[in-house]
Amino acid sequence: MKVSVGLLEGRAAVEVELIGVFTDQGGKYYTPGRHRFESEITLTPSEPDSCAFALDDVTIGIGFHWERKERQVFRGTLKLVHRETGLTAINEVALEEYVASVISSEMSASCPLELLKAHAVISRSWLWFPKANPSAAAASERGQHIGPHEIRRWYGRGAHRDFDVCADDHCQRYQGITKSFSPAVAEAVRATSGEFLRYHGGICDARFSKSCGGRTERYATAWDDQDIPYLSSIDDAREPSRSHSAEEWIRLAPPAYCNTSDSELLARLLPGFDQETRDFYRWRIEYDPEELGHVIASRLGVNLGAIVDIEPLARGPSGRICRLKISGARDYIILGKELEIRRALSRTHLYSSAFVVDKEAGHFVLRGAGWGHGVGLCQIGAAVMASGGATYTEILQHYYRGSTISA
Repeated sequence: MKVSVGLLEGRAAVEVELIGVFTDQGGKYYTPGRHRFESEITLTPSEPDSCAFALDDVTIGIGFHWERKERQVFRGTLKLVHRETGLTAINEVALEEYVASVISSEMSASCPLELLKAHAVISRSWLWFPKANPSAAAASERGQHIGPHEIRRWYGRGAHRDFDVCADDHCQRYQGITKSFSPAVAEAVRATSGEFLRYHGGICDARFSKSCGGRTERYATAWDDQDIPYLSSIDDAREPSRSHSAEEWIRLAPPAYCNTSDSELLARLLPGFDQETRDFYRWRIEYDPEELGHVIASRLGVNLGAIVDIEPLARGPSGRICRLKISGARDYIILGKELEIRRALSRTHLYSSAFVVDKEAGHFVLRGAGWGHGVGLCQIGAAVMASGGATYTEILQHYYRGSTISA
């Protein structure tokens, strides 16, 4: 099974460094070295196991606080397609090699083996879900409602015109062979080869995020209004905590798998640029009312003036806000769902929409929990489970209740 991955789009020309000999669709040979292409071409490696190609200035973390450009190296076929905006670079690669790259890109290759196995299963399942369930995937892709005072949007995986998935956080991180592949990665992919996460026999839409903040979130808080049984909210702990309101939960830092300050484990778990973020379990951000008004205007194109109030109207079970009223000196707006809220209140993205709002000395202070949408597997929590001896089956059954694993 092959996967087509979009690497970059909208280029007038693409500079490629070939590592090994490639041939085009007409049988012409391209020797190792740098080549510049300004039109459509398909380059196939003469020796798939030893040939590779490199692209400079590949943007990763698009729109997030870790956005940057990298040189990345890939195996497989390189396909350049010309569209109205320019050239699109696509990598066609075998499914299991794609999975090996994803688990080395999403996580560090030095992660505990059982976590790598768990991630191999969910990365394979997430990729294959729309192929196995095209109508369900299309229905949940994205949606929006824009009224006089309300913007309600969610951002699904989206159908790409020329490839199955993109290479960035919008889909799954895929950085080719740029990141080191450890023997553990190879073993994780081999041990789970062909395995999918299933619910009542069907392949699961296996969502995941970096840190749930102590409780995972239900699917409908982030995307379309449906409940998916295996994407329900759970306590990310060995034993459920006592009941707290959403605000109490966020203000506390109760025990949870992802509530860890184990620097050695985090260094093994997180890729280098993710290690810049250490306040993922509980975080704090402060805004001047005028500054926040400017941020919202730049992100949404609406001028509310200086912000005077921020009022959560609806939350999911993890405390993530899915409907938020922001009032300014000039006007007000109601926002949803969780990613639209995160986009509006930051020049990049807030870590999550699980936050409470305090007014202190004329400033808005947002105190929050978690990193990401919180639905499905919590990567940091799963790493802690694996380091404590949990198997990949136990990890997956913890985060996706009622699921099974099979080919």
